[in-house]
Amino acid sequence: MLTLGKCIIAKLLDFMETLMHKDGKWAKQIIEWQKEDGSWGDFHSLSVSGGSHITTEQAMHRLERLGYTIEDECIQKAVLYMNNCLVGKNTIPDRAERFHDWNIFTMLILSTGIRRFAKEVGTANKVAKNWAEVISAAFEDGTYNYDKYVKAYKSVLRPSGGKILGIESYYPISLLADCLDEKTELAYVEHILNFDRGICYVYDGKIRILPQEFQSKNASRYLGAVELLVRYSRASYKLRFVADWLNENRGENGKWYMGRTVNDKLYFPLSDNWRKKEALKEDCTERIEKILSYIL
Repeated sequence: MLTLGKCIIAKLLDFMETLMHKDGKWAKQIIEWQKEDGSWGDFHSLSVSGGSHITTEQAMHRLERLGYTIEDECIQKAVLYMNNCLVGKNTIPDRAERFHDWNIFTMLILSTGIRRFAKEVGTANKVAKNWAEVISAAFEDGTYNYDKYVKAYKSVLRPSGGKILGIESYYPISLLADCLDEKTELAYVEHILNFDRGICYVYDGKIRILPQEFQSKNASRYLGAVELLVRYSRASYKLRFVADWLNENRGENGKWYMGRTVNDKLYFPLSDNWRKKEALKEDCTERIEKILSYIL
């Protein structure tokens, strides 16, 4: 167990690492691209269009990785932009997708984006409360009941048509991390862990099955899924098998190395320069140690 002095030193080192990333070239570049209204162009689209360098979602994910919080002006502007879209003062420029209710989907993605940084925004919290009611109904019996999910979905969210959104997606999983009662939370996490197609938009394999190759982009995406689930504090013990896997892949020097293919401009890099292998190790170690701090 860490002594008080060691705890203070560890927190100081984390703070210094955050400052280093916030002042790095990746963050500066993204902030330079931010528009006056707080957006970066398209909001959700995976393929950047219209001359945008990056989507608003991608920019927010990246800045969060680099240590930015609601205390920073660029995040405040982005959250205000998302809330304005949520309440109808503005609209996201993305082309409406036809296969599901676009209004429900945009409310979900905007509220998720807001609540990643701010938990006091009433409009986003109302959306989260509605989704929590739907998910709770789906797991009323302790396991997932699709018919009950659809019934609650239609009753609470009131779609005007289109495909029913799945619960095994980045958005509801991120949105509801602090919104569910213990019974529902445990059942929901267990369902996600055993879902054959993983977490939509993040990782496309069953999370109970560990990646075959640790030094790979696939393993980095797997960690992205784990990072969503560790935010469910009551369910962290369900991820002990991930902690065992990570510790098995720790290098002799106590650090982790996941290879250069993990450079996807989303999860990595954190450091300005990856020419030296040691910088990769430092970034991988920083990320993995944070994951382990939630699990262990």
